[in-house]
Amino acid sequence: MSELFENYGIDNKGILSITPRETKELIKKGAFLLDLRHTDFSDYKAFDVENVLSLPMENFDEGIENLKKDYHYILADSSGLKSRLYAEKMRGKGFKNVASMSGGFVEWERDGFPVTVDVNERLTGACACQLKPRERNKK
Repeated sequence: MSELFENYGIDNKGILSITPRETKELIKKGAFLLDLRHTDFSDYKAFDVENVLSLPMENFDEGIENLKKDYHYILADSSGLKSRLYAEKMRGKGFKNVASMSGGFVEWERDGFPVTVDVNERLTGACACQLKPRERNKK
């Protein structure tokens, strides 16, 4: 683990788990935030900080081939449940400086950190299992 991540988070079996507050601090110091959420979610509400890269889980294996292995990456999903698994995948591919953001986008937003919202990308549906992109007015 490099000096940038030193004194941050909790090491959990080789993967650093950090809070949204720590994530924000580390981004200011040069770390990259990898948003693992599906674009249907990230197009509606997005992290509003520098150094954010969208890398949806369904494109992850191909997408990490384009990343530099010596950069620092913090992985975030919607709720923090899967980012650790993807951080482990990156470690297995030779990335040494990876961390997982606990609580994901939900905790980031709850803590009041910057978010952009595009209401034209809002999802509709009766429950989370039925969410789909909103129909737009056709002209």
